[in-house]
Amino acid sequence: MFASELISNAIPPLRTSDTVQKALDRLSEFKLYHLPIVNETQFLGLVAEEELIEVRDAEQTIGSLSLAILNPFVYQDSHIYDVIRLFDQLKLSVLPVLDYNKNYLGVISVHSLIGYSAEIYAVKEPGGVIVLEISNRNNSLSHMAQIVEADNAQILSSYVQSFPDSTKLEVTLKINKTELSGIISSFERYNYVVKAVFNSTSTDQGTEDRYNSFMNYLNV
Repeated sequence: MFASELISNAIPPLRTSDTVQKALDRLSEFKLYHLPIVNETQFLGLVAEEELIEVRDAEQTIGSLSLAILNPFVYQDSHIYDVIRLFDQLKLSVLPVLDYNKNYLGVISVHSLIGYSAEIYAVKEPGGVIVLEISNRNNSLSHMAQIVEADNAQILSSYVQSFPDSTKLEVTLKINKTELSGIISSFERYNYVVKAVFNSTSTDQGTEDRYNSFMNYLNV
C-alpha cells in the first residue's frame, strides 16, 4: 500500500487568505487537530488547532499570523509503514502527500489510517485470537502457520511486538475460527507459551459493534 492510495479527497486544504475562524470551523467539521496550508499546488505546512485557538481576532487571515508551522509530508509512493511512523512520532491527525515536484496531492487523515489498519489486521473478520510468547530466535511464522493449517484453519493476520531488554517476543495471530482448543494444544505441544486467547463469539460480535460505532463516530 502506497501513501497515494490513502489520500482523503474529502478534506480540503486551507489557503493563506482563509481566516482563523474558517480554519477552526473546518477542524471541528472533520474532527482533526491539523490542516494543510496550500496555495495553488504549493504545500506551505500544517497549522495546528492549539495555536489557532490562542488567536484573539478570529477574522485574521492565516497568512498574516506568525505561527509555528509544521512541515511533515510523505511522497506519493511512500510505504504505509513510513506513514504510520510519522503519524506516531509527530502525533499528527493528517499527513500531506506530495509528488516529486513537491506539488500537493492531498492528505491522509488519521481516520482513514485507522480504517486501513482495521482492514489489514482483519478486525471485522469473524475468528479468534491467540497471543504467543516466543524467543526471538524462534520467530518462524511459517511453522506457526503449519500448526494452524493442520487444524483446518488459516491465519488472517499477525503482528509481532518486541520488548526493551528482553529476548522474548509476543506474537498475535488472528485466526479464521473461534474454536481454538485444538490449535492451542498443538502450540503447547511444540513448547510455545500461549499467553492469551480470545475466542468467544459474543466477544467477537462486541468487538465488531464497537469498531462500527467508532468508525461511525469518525465519519460524522
